[in-house]
Parts: sequence; C-alpha cells; structure tokens
Amino acid sequence: MKKMLFLFFSALCILVASCAPVLSEPQSLTVMTHSSFAASEDVIKAFEESNHVKVTYLQSGDAGEALNKAILTKNAPLADVLFGVDNTFLSRALEAGIYESYQSPELENIPVQFKLDETFQASPVDYGDVCINYDKKYFADHGLATPQSLEDLKKPEYKDLLVVENPSTSSTGLAFMLATRAHFGGAYLDYWKSLKENGVAVVDDWETAYYTNFSGSSGRGAQPMVVSYGTSPAAEVIFAETPPVDAPTASIVGADTCFRQIEFVGILKGTHHRALAEKFVDFMLGVQFQEDMPLQMFVYPVNANAASPDAFIKYAQVPDEPALISPQEISANRDAWIEAWVEAMK
Repeated sequence: MKKMLFLFFSALCILVASCAPVLSEPQSLTVMTHSSFAASEDVIKAFEESNHVKVTYLQSGDAGEALNKAILTKNAPLADVLFGVDNTFLSRALEAGIYESYQSPELENIPVQFKLDETFQASPVDYGDVCINYDKKYFADHGLATPQSLEDLKKPEYKDLLVVENPSTSSTGLAFMLATRAHFGGAYLDYWKSLKENGVAVVDDWETAYYTNFSGSSGRGAQPMVVSYGTSPAAEVIFAETPPVDAPTASIVGADTCFRQIEFVGILKGTHHRALAEKFVDFMLGVQFQEDMPLQMFVYPVNANAASPDAFIKYAQVPDEPALISPQEISANRDAWIEAWVEAMK
C-alpha cells in the first residue's frame, strides 16, 4: 500500500512539474550609443520588464566614433539600435545605409523642425544648443557688458576672454565653428583670424575648456567665456554642493550665436530583433524616457507632450534664432571646413 501511494504521488509530482509554466530567459537587445548616454535605472527597468528583454549598452566614444564603428561593422552589426548621431553626421549615416526604416507612432508628437529625415531611418530624440557661456561675476566685477553677437567678440574689450574647443577634435568645437560658418558664410575664416588676433584660446576638448580654462566653474580659469551648452547654467545649480540662489553663469543667445544639435536614434540594418528594436525607438520617443532624459544628459525633449525640468525653465536659455545648416550641406563640406579652419588658426 505504501509503495502504491509513493508511486502515485511521484507520478503526480512529475505531472504537475511538466504542466508548470517555464519562464523563458529574457531576450537581448543591444544599443550602441555615444559615451555621454545616460538614463535612470528605473526607467530602463520599466522598459525591460514590460518587454521581457535585457538591454545592453555599447558605449562607443563620441558621436563620430560611434557612427564610424557602426559603418565599419554594418555587414555584421554589433548592435540592434544606434543612438547619438546628430545633425552634423546625419547625412553621412544615411548615405552609409546603416539603418532600417521605421516610422514610430510617437513621431506624431514631435514638431516638424526636428524631423530631418524624410525616409524615417533616423528619428529625433533630443536637442540642445551649443552656446557661449559667461561668468556673471567676472563681468559684474569688471563693469563689462556681455557680448550680444559674434561680431562683438572681436572687440578689444573682450581680448583674451574667450576659450573655444578645436573643431577637429571636439564635437562642441565643431558645432560652434558651424555657427560661425552659418552666420558669416565663406568669410568665416576671416572672422576666426580676427578672434585669433583678439586672443581666443583653443583647447582640444570641452572638459579642458570648461573645467580648466573657464573661470565660471572652477573659479581659477583665465577666460570668463567658454563654448559650452545652453543647459550648462542649469547644471551649475543642480550639481552645486550648496545650490545658489541664481546660476553663476548664463548663455549668450543672440541670433546665430548658438548652434542647435539634434540627436537621433535608428534601427541598425541586419538586426535579429526588429520588433524589440521598434519598441525601443518608441520608448525613447515616448514621454517617460523624454522626461527622464533632460537631467541625465542635459538636453531637451523633442516630444511636445514631455515637460522640461524646472531648473531648465528657470536657469537655461533657449535661443530664438539658433544657427542652422542642413545635414546635407554639413556632410558635403564638414571636412573641408575643418581643414581650412586648422590652416587658418596655425
């Protein structure tokens, strides 16, 4: 009898176990990004849990480096999605044929000025403005008015007061050079020669310009003006050990003094996870990610339904007339413009 009961319960256990649902391993999705990509863990986790997926991020240097890697490996892609190509590299990405077309339903919520790709291979995610930031205290202490235009920077009262990044080594420097090209056209090199005569300092990267040369962040730099971002004044408040009453820096936002950067996301051709890649694009364009993004990467959301942080509204400035050059014109001339700049600034 005991033996029969044992056999019965053993068979029952086997039957129950075989009928129990087996939880599958989450699918995998790889997203190639530039090294400045950031998002809140809980926001990413929400996407992963709702789609039963594990997202891996392949950070690949700056936007240009990430794009180069995607192009070189397009026949055997390293990722399913690429985020971070901006409008200075967009045409190159499209010409290289690395993307698959996808028209996200979230594009309905994004204003037309951000939709630079009519083929729907690259969808806009965020925007930001590269502007000249200035140290408020320096100008107040010296009784000096702040410049209001690019032309003002040539004036003798601003001699030795500006630090910029080299456009051949810095995306920030490239953006500012493009602003001068948009404003002065073919005479942009004459303008740069005037800046050189007026003591402009040129460094290789944004970190050196902002944290070593600029007086407004470290308080020790020699230059009270730096090429940085329109959101940098808000960042000064947010990251301060003791939040100040007002931002210690501000931006010069006159016509054509800032260059607008727009970043894009696209599905890489050859992905084996097309459906998940589409969902990730929808996710990046959706309100949850869009509202998380500003305080992670200090850029503005493109989704019209997404709110910007209070600190952006209070301390950051958005230019009414940013400098703009089409991605096609940039792609056709970027290298030549940079080479000419390097020669002029020797």
